[in-house]
Amino acid sequence: MNKQYQELRVVEGEYIPQPAMDYPQENPFARTLFPKYIKPLAIDEHYPYVDDSWWYRMKTMFAYFFILRICLNLLLHVKMGLRIRGREVLKRHKEHLKSGAITIANHMFRLDCPCVLLAVGAKHTTRIPMFAPNFRTKDSVFLQIVGGIPIPEPETGLSAMKKFNEAFDEFHRRGWWFHIFPEACRWDMYKPLRPFQKGAFTMSYKYAKPIVPCVITYRERKGIYRLFGPKELPLLTVTIGEPLYPDTTQPRKTEVDRLRDTAHQQMLRMAGITHNPWPAAWSNL
Repeated sequence: MNKQYQELRVVEGEYIPQPAMDYPQENPFARTLFPKYIKPLAIDEHYPYVDDSWWYRMKTMFAYFFILRICLNLLLHVKMGLRIRGREVLKRHKEHLKSGAITIANHMFRLDCPCVLLAVGAKHTTRIPMFAPNFRTKDSVFLQIVGGIPIPEPETGLSAMKKFNEAFDEFHRRGWWFHIFPEACRWDMYKPLRPFQKGAFTMSYKYAKPIVPCVITYRERKGIYRLFGPKELPLLTVTIGEPLYPDTTQPRKTEVDRLRDTAHQQMLRMAGITHNPWPAAWSNL
């Protein structure tokens, strides 16, 4: 068994799904999925990071109100037994969240982003930084219409990253929500919580936006749900945690580290993990 799974400890009754693959053991940011790139797409300083065209606005509204809230909502509830906990947290903090927030979650399922968007009642104005090469796959149109913004690759130069940053400055000015996976890449049905990269917490400090931690946990597939998927495919629960607020009076690095470490510890508790094999931060690359 994977050595991290041997070290993992959870509260009594917390379900650990069967590992879906032979997970990497040395690098928590190693990619396990390598999609087929089918089309060229220049993601540089000329890419439309902010697209205010009528056609794009209509597509994103359609994606959220029909594809997400009807089609994917039904699919996830029927096939994955989706449950949502903690919505009362959003109501309690409504005044603080109305100017925008950053949701974060563990990255463990192809449709984990829709799970979180449904949980928090995300609007079509949500924006999601994403791995740029995925915009060259068959999923590219879907990624764009759900608010995906490609993160420029280093070889594209500083001008592209400047345009990306300026786009998020504008999204923040408009009061839009962001969603970020701080684990960076997806490991299917992985139970431990991997280290967090700093991007989400740097944005939180820069824009004074609260972080809303969400955790996706697993339940054993049984009962009627056995009709809609194999036994080893777990059911999913999204839990919404208490928001974390950045203290912008503190030095940036100190506060970004605090937000990252606090979010990691909070999400471990939400996931029912009492001993996690990975630390909150990782620098052994």
